Amino acid sequence: MNTLIKQIREQAAVNFINLETAVRTYNRDALVCGSPAWRYVYHAIHSADKWFINPCDHTEPDFHTEGLDNPDKPSSTMLTDSQLLEYLAKVREKTFAYLDTLDDSDLYEKPKDCPYTRLELVLGQFRHISLHTGMLNGQTIERTGRFPVALGLDKNGYRRLEKSLYDE
Repeated sequence: MNTLIKQIREQAAVNFINLETAVRTYNRDALVCGSPAWRYVYHAIHSADKWFINPCDHTEPDFHTEGLDNPDKPSSTMLTDSQLLEYLAKVREKTFAYLDTLDDSDLYEKPKDCPYTRLELVLGQFRHISLHTGMLNGQTIERTGRFPVALGLDKNGYRRLEKSLYDE
């Protein structure tokens, strides 16, 4: 039985939904440390794409350009929110497909050529996605005075999200 993998999959779903909600409520052009907020969205999604499974065996998406994943580096490439949400959906499905191949015991192993265990990679991405989701939500709260719905362990959050993107 894959109890840990099941729990990881459920919490990954929550993380992806919370990030999606942040993208649907944020101001993409608001500056965060001098860069537009959408660059941090791409940074978070790209990181999940690269680091959730194996950063040493990663293929960049077709639209990626050098440095686009680093908000501190200027880039002439601009992605729309639709492109970001589409990329997020692809990364979510890729992550779930990967998790569906794992057994609990695989979490303690390191992927090929990677210095980290699968569990370290998963936990690192949970932390990273949550950090950027919180950053984006803080920006939204400051701008609008409204709190985007954030899902947690309580399944009631899903019902709130069906009614509104904001916790009202």
